[in-house]
Amino acid sequence: MSVKRIRLTVAYDGTNYCGWQLQNNGITIESELNRCLSDLFKEDIKVIGASRTDSGVHALGNIAVFDTQARMPAEKVSYALNQRLPEDIRIQASEEVAADWHPRHCDSRKTYEYRIYRGQFPMPVKRLYSYFTYYKLDVEKMRKAAAYLTGEHDFKSFCQTGAQVETTVRTIYALEVEEQGPDVVIRVCGNGFLYNMVRIIAGTLMEVGQGRRSPESMEEVLKACDRQKAGPTAPAHGLMLMKYEFPCE
Repeated sequence: MSVKRIRLTVAYDGTNYCGWQLQNNGITIESELNRCLSDLFKEDIKVIGASRTDSGVHALGNIAVFDTQARMPAEKVSYALNQRLPEDIRIQASEEVAADWHPRHCDSRKTYEYRIYRGQFPMPVKRLYSYFTYYKLDVEKMRKAAAYLTGEHDFKSFCQTGAQVETTVRTIYALEVEEQGPDVVIRVCGNGFLYNMVRIIAGTLMEVGQGRRSPESMEEVLKACDRQKAGPTAPAHGLMLMKYEFPCE
């Protein structure tokens, strides 16, 4: 019986999960997908994910693939799987891809958003999906700072210490800071991101917005290649993986 590879576009609320990747100490998005797919197809199925989001991080369009001998048409898998998954995980699309297609071994563009809610007091309905601050933020200064980070750079200063990577050079295609009423949205599109990179960028840009560092200091932070020179890691719940794009397709 022939084996086929199926690609899933996965949306999830990460609040109740210990991130994407399998963990010994809790339930993850990956473990739920493996459990439900194995139950559906009566095979031992293990997905391969594109982005290993942290505990509390959300996604509208993370990507995973798995192999199966099942005859079910690929486009029907999303319907069958959604009947088994918990309500905070939903497959948005399922499709067959080449047998050697791998989500981390092909050119891609990833877009994340970090959302900040500004107010005198926290807003309960936003507490799981945005970071609350009562500080005033100078959005124009944040935009000026963001401009220093676009392009190809060594982002070692924006990588959590101890991350195991071959290189800390990445390319950011676009980094926007947008006001949406009381919310400030930091939107970043790049060819790949280091461990906690987007959250460290968000934390650093917030320091700029609060007047604690200048926009021009971004140049020095990049050149330093030192995690201690950048700002704090912003909390996970404000981060959303928006989409993956594959330019070659």
